[in-house]
Amino acid sequence: MTATPPAPGDRLVRVGAIVFMVGAVATLITVAPLFLGTEPFPPIAYAVCMLMGAGFLIAAAGVLRSIAAQRRQAKSAL
Repeated sequence: MTATPPAPGDRLVRVGAIVFMVGAVATLITVAPLFLGTEPFPPIAYAVCMLMGAGFLIAAAGVLRSIAAQRRQAKSAL
């Protein structure tokens, strides 16, 4: 089996997915006290939830970078 080289943007997509998952877990943990009736977490916990959006943007940048590289490759093949 031959391994294909990683395309431009693949690393950004992976990092974005990891950051998104960290933000998603933080969101679940931060929302849990609302359902459990316990004390809410400090405001910094809500700031960590913003990683979800940041991860999405990082992954989207990776996808756009991959698209641009594929377009350049297609133009050079013509």
